[in-house]
Amino acid sequence: MATKISDKELLTLIKDRLSEDLHSQKVIDQLNDELKEMNSKLEASEAMKSHFISNIANEIINPFSSVLGLSKAILAVDRENWKKVISMVALIHTEVFNLDFQFRNIFMAAKLEAGEESPSVLNVDMHKLIENVIDSFKIESKKKKIKIKHVFQGEHNFKTDPEKMKLVISNLMSNAIKFSFEEGDVEIIANHEGNTLNISVRDYGIGLSEKNRLTIFDRFNRVDTGINSNNRGHGLGLSVNKAIVDMLSGSISVESELGQGSCFTISIPEIDVPELGYAPNADETFFDLSEDAEIF
Repeated sequence: MATKISDKELLTLIKDRLSEDLHSQKVIDQLNDELKEMNSKLEASEAMKSHFISNIANEIINPFSSVLGLSKAILAVDRENWKKVISMVALIHTEVFNLDFQFRNIFMAAKLEAGEESPSVLNVDMHKLIENVIDSFKIESKKKKIKIKHVFQGEHNFKTDPEKMKLVISNLMSNAIKFSFEEGDVEIIANHEGNTLNISVRDYGIGLSEKNRLTIFDRFNRVDTGINSNNRGHGLGLSVNKAIVDMLSGSISVESELGQGSCFTISIPEIDVPELGYAPNADETFFDLSEDAEIF
């Protein structure tokens, strides 16, 4: 037997059902909007990756082609014109230096992405490590007549990963030189106080806009303006820096103004574990092989 309901009850049921349907529609609309936004971000990410791969391919192929061409030219030089070799060797050094630097970032990014990297702790002479980084960029800085000033305050020895710290500082140094004006200055100020090491790399070049300051640590993002569009780079260095600094439980920040230059600062805590050895810099390591040495 059917249950009789009043008109008032029927209207209430219809109203409730309509309300539920409207709510469901709102949920569906919201999900559609979120899916559209997600799809848009994925498309943008794929476009950035495609651009990145194209850029990387050019920056690997072109230096190799230059090195091969210059090497062939050197072999063809007569003894009477041997002075030409000096300039060609300088060009080869520049190409190979840039290529090596880019490969280090690419391989580190791949290892970090795969979760295959962890800190390798050594007792590092950070003052000497920074001096070695400066020395490695001597030719690049000389081309633009840039003066580099280095100040280190506090104890030089610091327990950290020398290879990763060298790459971080090298990326900051590369950008400082790349985006400096001709005959400009670059300053590296390091301060080891307590169990924390602070390193600031400052240039007085083109600087960053507010928009670029928000995205410079994003992977595959390359700052590209009319001023620096001819500068080489793949937008990977600072994202690698951010990942390494995070791994070392540190922080990285930037202060910058257009036309006034930029100052990048990293702050790294000392890793409080028994180190495996002593590293004057990232390229030399002396291990403690005594019976009391701990290997972990």
